[in-house]
Amino acid sequence: MRIGLIDLDRSEFPNIPLMKLSSYHKSIGDTVEFYDPFFSDEMDIVYVAKVFTWTQDFNYEIRAKNVIKGGIGYGIENENKLPIEVENCYPDYELYGSQKAYGFLTRGCPRNCSFCNVSKHQGFISHKVSDLNEFWKAQKEIVLLDPNILACRDWKALAQQLIDSKAWIDFTQGLDIRMMTEEKVEMINKMRIKMIHFAWDQYDESVYDKLKKFRSEFRFDGRKLRVFVLVNYNTTFEQDLDRVYKLRELDYDPYVMIYDKPKARKEIKQLQRWVNNKILWRVINTFEEYKGKR
Repeated sequence: MRIGLIDLDRSEFPNIPLMKLSSYHKSIGDTVEFYDPFFSDEMDIVYVAKVFTWTQDFNYEIRAKNVIKGGIGYGIENENKLPIEVENCYPDYELYGSQKAYGFLTRGCPRNCSFCNVSKHQGFISHKVSDLNEFWKAQKEIVLLDPNILACRDWKALAQQLIDSKAWIDFTQGLDIRMMTEEKVEMINKMRIKMIHFAWDQYDESVYDKLKKFRSEFRFDGRKLRVFVLVNYNTTFEQDLDRVYKLRELDYDPYVMIYDKPKARKEIKQLQRWVNNKILWRVINTFEEYKGKR
């Protein structure tokens, strides 16, 4: 069969389900390619995937006998999960020309934050879903998409797999600093870290206390310790600015995430531009100074 793939998001991350679908179909002798509405001939099946709800659907005619849409971007009810035989496939990284390994060691999160659908989508318990070798074969960099790996009871064995890989590790979705312990810090310090992301989503002093407590124990430059700061959700601008300043004092690297950006006021968007542009962030010490230079 001729198989077409459409990645609607086209983000910095390759779409893992599409890579697994590509592997599966190639393994049974099908041909696979990204679908082009202008140049592709009729396909037997075209898979359309998106992760983000705000990503627009495909606006062109899809010439195929069967069109299958899936991904959390279509809503939990319409997610259209992969069959088990596809889910267990090693991703086809050649599809995107990727030299990195991407995947989940765990799924689920106990936090159930009101602005996030992970708990509703993946469950309220962080649980192991794979070993590292199921999506990694000696690539120099591993990009992890786990929502809360530190809450998983198997965290130590999985951390040891990452240590043993000797690959560069990028925790993209955030480690839960509230789940941090001395033992976990010790294991993380043994990894080759490219980037760790934490999150300070709400004005919660317990998060600050944990960030402060463990900062001196991480053996990494602050530029490798990034903290997502959610704004325009349920905090005041003063609270947003306070979190940003405190992170600077602790030598973490804040990264502002705007909730419902189209409805955010100008000052919030200015804050994001200042903090997230790391050239400006490192030469302009305060938001007031940044506004004065504009």
